[in-house]
Amino acid sequence: MSDTSISRRDLAFLLYEVLDVEGLIETDRYSDHDRTVFDAVLDTADTIARDQFAPHAALVDEDEPYFDGTDVHIIPEVKTALDTYIAAGLMGATFDTAIGGMQLPVVIGQACQAIFSAANISTTAYPFLTIGAGNLLATFGSENQKEKFLGPMVEGRFFGTMCLSEPQAGSSLTDITTRAEPTEAGQYRIAGSKMWISGGDHSLSENIMHMVLAKIPGGPAGVKGISLFVVPKHRLNDDGSIGASNNIALAGLNHKMGYRGTVNTLLNFGESGETHGYLIGEAHKGLSYMFHMMNEARIGVGLGSVALGYAGYSASLAYAKERPQGRHPDTKNSDSRPVAIVEHADVKRLLLSQKVAVEGGLALVLYCAQLVDAHKTTSSRDEQKRLTRLLDILTPIAKSWPSEFCLEANKNAIQVLGGYGYTRDYPVERLYRDNRLNAIHEGTHGIHGLDLLGRKVVMDDGAAFSELEAEMRTTIVDAAADVLLHHHAAALATALDRVKVVTQKLIAARDDNIRQALADATLYLDTLGHVVIAWMWLKQALAAAKATPEASGDDAAFYAGKLSACQFFFRRELPKVHGNAELLESLDDTALTVPVDAL
Repeated sequence: MSDTSISRRDLAFLLYEVLDVEGLIETDRYSDHDRTVFDAVLDTADTIARDQFAPHAALVDEDEPYFDGTDVHIIPEVKTALDTYIAAGLMGATFDTAIGGMQLPVVIGQACQAIFSAANISTTAYPFLTIGAGNLLATFGSENQKEKFLGPMVEGRFFGTMCLSEPQAGSSLTDITTRAEPTEAGQYRIAGSKMWISGGDHSLSENIMHMVLAKIPGGPAGVKGISLFVVPKHRLNDDGSIGASNNIALAGLNHKMGYRGTVNTLLNFGESGETHGYLIGEAHKGLSYMFHMMNEARIGVGLGSVALGYAGYSASLAYAKERPQGRHPDTKNSDSRPVAIVEHADVKRLLLSQKVAVEGGLALVLYCAQLVDAHKTTSSRDEQKRLTRLLDILTPIAKSWPSEFCLEANKNAIQVLGGYGYTRDYPVERLYRDNRLNAIHEGTHGIHGLDLLGRKVVMDDGAAFSELEAEMRTTIVDAAADVLLHHHAAALATALDRVKVVTQKLIAARDDNIRQALADATLYLDTLGHVVIAWMWLKQALAAAKATPEASGDDAAFYAGKLSACQFFFRRELPKVHGNAELLESLDDTALTVPVDAL
């Protein structure tokens, strides 16, 4: 079986040398932990991922869940793996100790998530969704809801989902029609259909807690009239035991090109009897609450994209080192032994292209997780606002940049394997199919481009962009003082200046023609994303340059790899920013003005 694991050496480098996660130990929230605890948790995750998750990744892809009209059937290896995950306490890893969790830093939880996602993204989706739903309840749920629903979720007895999309509405939540009628008993009768619901029906847990968006009759029009409800698959008795069915009908399963092991459903609420739902927070504020889970899920999708790209990189690197084929172009003796394909320059190019995407993307999503931890551990309201703005502007990039460019890494992994890459004898074709879904999970690439350019860079008079710029400038100043990196610092400063000018021009253009100003929002996301990933690489290069003089053996090779990858990104990828900027500044209207009949 090909090794598709995340490098533990790389994780240690990012966590402790780049992000200084050990500094969290000095805070009150995480003072009960130390690096020994963090490493032990990562070791546990790595062991379970290798022993329980990775072995059935191909099997659950081939033998995907099916619905016989009554029950959903999933291969037993999935439940065995999840039971092991739950027994290790990982479902509650980042939840507060007050509700039964381990209260680990979010950045450590995300590192564990990356390990599991690389091993088997389909099975990992179930705890991913449950943890997100649990965090939503922990933040906005009532004390009664936390006791009845959240506690069993942290224990791993109940799983969770998010129910937003509807067959007729897709991403346009304004147009959802699911209704929530209040009852005299205090709950609501939920009626409607929800589409594309991952983890929507199964027997992997005792119960399923659906986080459902619906409209209460008489509320405001559009998204301002959306409320949020927790809707259990089975009702609960007064003592917390499982009660009667809550009348959520499984209409059918969706069969996708990837994530085949994650059951994906069309659910009908209230079709065969009353479906009871319980209002979370205040009426008509549901979308703002759901954004808490959605934004967490968006970064999680980015993390999954990174993990799948990383898995392909690991598999193709191992193959390239073992596969003998061809000779160097200056070898005259045709009888000489073939060299491993990793010796060929173009194969090295394909591997470096993967390395810069997946290791740069991993740095970004872990950095975002660290921002969450920083927010949890500061008492300064001003600092919390600053961190929130920074996370707000990075979220669409952290979701969408990996979904595009770590997918490109998966493509290059297939290329490294040649003809074998297209067969199911190796995992890289499956990893590509899995990752292809992430460009649409939690919003399409285009939607996140609009979110970034249309909302995030202009909110609070550009405060979020200014916060991001300030963080990058700090790294640039540090790198400018390093003899190995000063040219990279200058290149990033130039690219950042260019994007800043473009951003200002696009914002100004909104006043004249907002459609034209936003027409290339996706390209803007890619462009700013490249600058952000260059920043992540410069941060890594600073840490590598600092450690290099004392390094030897494998460590010396590791740091050399980081410096070479940084150089590769700055020479091959960062220059694309300037071509993109030229196109963005031109306010090209071709895609906007082409007649529909001409397409």
